Amino acid sequence: DAQTQSALWFYLMFLNTLTPKFYVALTGTSSLISGLILIFEWWYFRKYGTSFIEQVSVSHLRPLLGGVESSSTAGLFSSVNGEAEPRPSVSECKVWRNPLNLFRGAEYNRYTWVTGKEPLTYYDMNLSAQDHQTFFTGDTQQLRPEDAVMQKAWRERNPQARIRAAYQAIEMNHEYWIGSYLHIPFILLFIPECAAAYVLLAEEEATTITEAERLFKKALSIGGYNRPYLYINLLVYIKRRLAMCARKLGRIKEAVKMMRDLMKEFPLLGMLNIHENLLEALLELQAYADVQAVLAKYDDISLPKSATICYTSALLKARAVSDKFSPEAASRRGLSTAEMNAVEAIHRAVEFNPHVPKYLLEMKSLILPPEHILKRGDSEAVAYAFFHLQHWKRAEGALNLLHCTWEGTFRIIPYPLEKGHLFYPYPGCTETADRELLPSFHEVSVYPKKELPFFILFTAGLCSFTAMLAMLTHQFPELMGVFAKAFFSTLFAPLGFFADKMESFMPSSFWHQLTRI
Repeated sequence: DAQTQSALWFYLMFLNTLTPKFYVALTGTSSLISGLILIFEWWYFRKYGTSFIEQVSVSHLRPLLGGVESSSTAGLFSSVNGEAEPRPSVSECKVWRNPLNLFRGAEYNRYTWVTGKEPLTYYDMNLSAQDHQTFFTGDTQQLRPEDAVMQKAWRERNPQARIRAAYQAIEMNHEYWIGSYLHIPFILLFIPECAAAYVLLAEEEATTITEAERLFKKALSIGGYNRPYLYINLLVYIKRRLAMCARKLGRIKEAVKMMRDLMKEFPLLGMLNIHENLLEALLELQAYADVQAVLAKYDDISLPKSATICYTSALLKARAVSDKFSPEAASRRGLSTAEMNAVEAIHRAVEFNPHVPKYLLEMKSLILPPEHILKRGDSEAVAYAFFHLQHWKRAEGALNLLHCTWEGTFRIIPYPLEKGHLFYPYPGCTETADRELLPSFHEVSVYPKKELPFFILFTAGLCSFTAMLAMLTHQFPELMGVFAKAFFSTLFAPLGFFADKMESFMPSSFWHQLTRI
């Protein structure tokens, strides 16, 4: 056919007219574009933990192509007995208040003054504002004017604006009582001031723990005989913070007594995890028998676990054998019963939160803990190690035993997202929540370690290959030109062969009409 021969002739002429500069420009441009895609993909993966191309494909292209996630397996996981159970997706990613959170003015702000870095994220501080609004104000229908000011104060993003609002609430409270009871001078001696305002000042304006303790004592004494003005939640919060002030100022026995009294006075407030403050203070006193007694009450199968519970239990068992533990001797004679119990306790703790050992072994640098934590996440690991690393160091050989045994946990649970050993499978949402809770300068620990997405590897290979072709074409233009022509001729040879075969089977009029179209 004349038209087919003319198309082939044009194609050959086009290949012959291409110069080596064209191939250099083609391969160089391809390398540049693939390199830019690689950089973007790597940045997106480091920031969000997933591939951008993969996410777009799954979120937008897959529904258009009719792909749906299997409903039979999307919400199931394997329990310890191998049966399928519904995954508790809501509770497993719940964010909790950090029981040992630091003071903003006396501790977090001092870090900012020294380093110029913000240790708290906006998401974390916003959660704290919501907690304070819930804890420190009663029925919104019965709010006093100063309470309304404090509700607004907790929501302020600027610390100075929050402090000004606290002083405004105190002044409004004075004006209210003086204006209402000026004709009864005796009542003015017992003006119940705004306790929540003094709490805010203690948390944010006080630059030392001593000053914060003074303001908390002021808040506790407010009301005189009018104790109903002091909400129960606010009372518990103030007493707890006073106990923490005593702990930080070295009055540890006093702090322990305050915590025990608080737990005895309000036994139904176990969700506040005051026992974790008590455990840390008892460890500082090296009162290990008392620590064991607290664990016996709270390390129960029916109660929620935490890194503090699991790792403190492991520390006590490791402490009993760690001073004489030797890996070489253990490999020769085997583990004793006490050593086996200690190793099993370490494996249990590591399964609950696998991020902690790297901080305890100082394989990863610590930062100030956030005000909220995610159980089994990196944020909880940071908070636990920040306060408990000193207790592990104090127990001779405990860190050595941890170093020798903690990685064995991962042989027990090779597929942690599918099946757990002593706990539920590890939740897959911890990385996203921890990135919201922890500052950007901290490298979030991810478990299980994610492999690089396919598209990052593909673009890396494509970029390297095209860059190599561009360099070779620039150095050996004639040789690479011959190679490119031979490659394209070989590539399109099957198409020419197929066209010849189709031409022999089809009538010439059909091809004539097709080429006209």
